[in-house]
Amino acid sequence: MSNRMLISAAHKSSGKTMVSIGLCAALKARGHAVQPFKKGPDYIDPMWLSQAAGRPCRNLDMYLMADDDVVATFVRHAAEINLVEGNKGLYDGLSLDGGNSNAALAKLLDLPVFLVIDARGMTRGIAPLILGYQAFDRDINIAGVILNNLGGSRHESKLRQVIGHYTTVPVVGAIQHDERLTIVERHLGLMPSNESIAASTKIKQIGEAIAEQVDLDKLLALSRKTPVASPIQSGVSPLPVGDRVRIGIARDRAFGFYYADDLDALQAAGAELVPFNTLQDTRLPEIDGFYIGGGFPEACAAELEANSALRREIKQAIANGMPAYAECGGLMYLSRSIDYQGRTYQMAGAIPGDVKMHVKPVGRGYVHLREDGGHPWPRPNAPAQQIRAHEFHYSSLENFPPDMRFAYHVERGYGIDGERDGLIVNNLLASYTHLRTIGSCYWATRFVAFVRRCKNPSTGSIKGKAL
Repeated sequence: MSNRMLISAAHKSSGKTMVSIGLCAALKARGHAVQPFKKGPDYIDPMWLSQAAGRPCRNLDMYLMADDDVVATFVRHAAEINLVEGNKGLYDGLSLDGGNSNAALAKLLDLPVFLVIDARGMTRGIAPLILGYQAFDRDINIAGVILNNLGGSRHESKLRQVIGHYTTVPVVGAIQHDERLTIVERHLGLMPSNESIAASTKIKQIGEAIAEQVDLDKLLALSRKTPVASPIQSGVSPLPVGDRVRIGIARDRAFGFYYADDLDALQAAGAELVPFNTLQDTRLPEIDGFYIGGGFPEACAAELEANSALRREIKQAIANGMPAYAECGGLMYLSRSIDYQGRTYQMAGAIPGDVKMHVKPVGRGYVHLREDGGHPWPRPNAPAQQIRAHEFHYSSLENFPPDMRFAYHVERGYGIDGERDGLIVNNLLASYTHLRTIGSCYWATRFVAFVRRCKNPSTGSIKGKAL
C-alpha cells in the first residue's frame, strides 16, 4: 500500500499550489518519501514542488501524453506518498467531454481528490458547491476538502458546521488567511524558486503552517491505495545510443525551465550534462554542444548584458558550428537585443533578430508543429508526425532577415511569426515552442545524436546505422 492524491480546486488561484508545496514540505519533514507531480505544461510550480519534496517533480499532461505514457510516468517515479497538483479547476479542460481535465487524470490514476476551496466570504453557500462537485461526476472520489483563506476561528466553525450538516465530505484542513504564505506572482504564474533568494525559508514557513492547520494523519488515511498497475511501455526513441557527449546546460536565475523527464532522456541518450551560469561564468565549459531552456532573461537582462565575455564566446561558438538548442528564453538570450521596460539590452547576437517584450502574451497554450525538410536533427526513416508541444511568451522576435531557415511549420499556435518556428542558424535550433520527450516526440535523443554527429562528422552514422 502507498498514498496518492490529487490536490485540486473549484477554480484557479484558490491556493492549491501553496497547499501542495506545504503538504510536500510537511510530509517530508515527518520523514516520508514524497513524489510530486504536476498536471499540465508547467515549469514554475514543479520547481517549488521539487524543492519542497526533495525529489524532481514530474509533469503529467493529458493533452500531450497518451494515457499509457501518463500511467507509465506515474508508476516509474512513484514513491511512498504521491501528490499530484492539478491545474485550473477540477473539471476544467480543453475538451467538452473533459477528456483532458483534472478529473480525467483522477480517474485514470484512481486518485482521491482533495478540493482546496477559497472560502473568503462564504458560509452556507459552500454546501451546494461541494454537493455540485460530487454530483457532476459520481466516479470522482472527492475524499476531502481543505478550506483556505479563512477569516478567523468563527468563520471556520461556521463552515465546518455547514459542511458537516449538508455533506458527507470530511474537512481535512482549515487554513487561515495569512499574507506570509503567498508567493510573488508573475505573468507565467508563481515566481520560480530558482529566482527567489528566500525560497527555502518560504517553503519551510508554508510547510509549518500546513502541518499546523491540515490533519496530515486524516489526509494519509483517506489517500491510502494499492499501487497503480504499470502498462507495457516501449522505448521512447528508436535511435540507438552512441558514444557519450558533453552538453552544456544553462542553470541559473535567468534560465531554469527544464522538464525532469527531458533531462533524464538526454542522459539516457548518452549526454553528460554540464551546467553553466550565464550570469557569472565568463567562459563556456569544455562541451560538445549546449542547451538553453526557458526562463525570464528579461528580468536578468542587465546582468546578462554585463557578462559580455560569455555572450561573445557563445556567439563565436555558434558561428563556428557548435550544435545548440534554445527554447523561448534561450532564444531571447541568443538574439541581438531585448527591449524591456523602455530600455534595450544587448544579448549574445547569435540570432540576427531583436526581441521586444509586450504587455499581453504573443503565444500562449498548446502548439501543433509539422517538421519541415530542413530540420537538422537525425531521425529514423519514418514519416514526420505532428508534434504536440506548448508555448507561453510575452515577447516577439523582430527584424530578422526574410530568408531565415525554419525547422517547423506551425499548424496551431504562434511560434516565431504565426506560421513558422524553430529558427536555424548554422547548427543552432531556436524556437519559442517548448518540446517534451514523450510519445513520438523524442527530441532529446535526436539532439544528442546531432551533437554526436557534429562531433564526429566523418562517420555520418551512429553505431553503424545511417542517419
